[in-house]
Amino acid sequence: MREFTAQDFAARIDRAAAQARDAGLAGVLVTPGPDMTYFTGYTPTAMTERITLLVVPADGEASIVVPVLERPDLDRAAGAAALHVTAWTDGVDEYAVTADLLDAAGRYAISDSAWAMHLLGLQRTLPGSSYSAMTQALPMLRAVKGPDELERLAAAGAANDATFADIVEIRFSGRRELDVAADLAGFLRDHGHSQVDFTVVGSGPNGANPHHEAGDRVIQEGDMVVLDFGGLKDGYGSDMTRMVHVGGDVTDQQREVFEVVRAAQQAGVDAVRPGATCQDVDRAARAVITEAGYGEQFIHRTGHGIGLTTHEPPYMIEGEEQPIVSGMCFSVEPGIYLSGNFGVRIEDIVVAFPDDVPDGARRLNDAPHDLHVVE
Repeated sequence: MREFTAQDFAARIDRAAAQARDAGLAGVLVTPGPDMTYFTGYTPTAMTERITLLVVPADGEASIVVPVLERPDLDRAAGAAALHVTAWTDGVDEYAVTADLLDAAGRYAISDSAWAMHLLGLQRTLPGSSYSAMTQALPMLRAVKGPDELERLAAAGAANDATFADIVEIRFSGRRELDVAADLAGFLRDHGHSQVDFTVVGSGPNGANPHHEAGDRVIQEGDMVVLDFGGLKDGYGSDMTRMVHVGGDVTDQQREVFEVVRAAQQAGVDAVRPGATCQDVDRAARAVITEAGYGEQFIHRTGHGIGLTTHEPPYMIEGEEQPIVSGMCFSVEPGIYLSGNFGVRIEDIVVAFPDDVPDGARRLNDAPHDLHVVE
């Protein structure tokens, strides 16, 4: 895939400055983590107590404050060439150095992952300044993906599809959840993932916990099993959930709940239309489940954005009135959870209004949605 260039990062910084101006902010402050990677291509080898901060003013030149001992690593980043660099040494007041780049009375959006000690240090140095969390002040900052990002997300989704095709060929019955989770992680890496973030294997009653950690429970004949797995490939996220049934005898209740969730997931995808908002996706999926009598057993939002991280804005939830725009990528993952019995969830990543589906969403996961029977 084409590597991101200095021009790509400069364009992202320009968009951030424009969004800050539109929001009435003095600028955007970016700390190490996914935001820093997105705007500069720089990922520090270690996040330490030393401040590293990208300052994107609403008007003016972007600058980055970095410890002098880490300057060589920064200089190798593709986006560094577009930045004014201020390197500071141990023993100086790094907050005073940083304050010289800020408006003393400005209001800034700052990365959610900012260390409290650094934010508090800036507030002590500039008591007239104020700060808002990035996802609250500028929730769309990384939400709309460019073509190169969509290419990476599609490749990550295809790797998840291939992982599912592999996992259904192994034996489930008589093995621990942990063993199947290890197989999932191995298959993800086999298909190009550099990082595995989660391998949920929720068998039988454990499937009623949406974020169940795979454990020592031995998977049994007749179990419904929730498989939710993903991570990072080429720097971008994957996340998919499919259901399997161990053995051939699916009960009437298991089949009913599965079909309700499958219909709800399709309704959520179908709700992605021009003029729709994020909450419309949640409403569409939730209405199907509520009408079937399982509304109280759908206990989480319908979806979340994905990009450099597997969970990021936008969120498909009631009350989120953000319009869906072309290039947004997010999950659609309704579920029903019957405590002490079993759970069902089906999840795909979708991209809104791509060129080939300008009036809807294209799934980035093509693995079958059927209730797959495994041994």
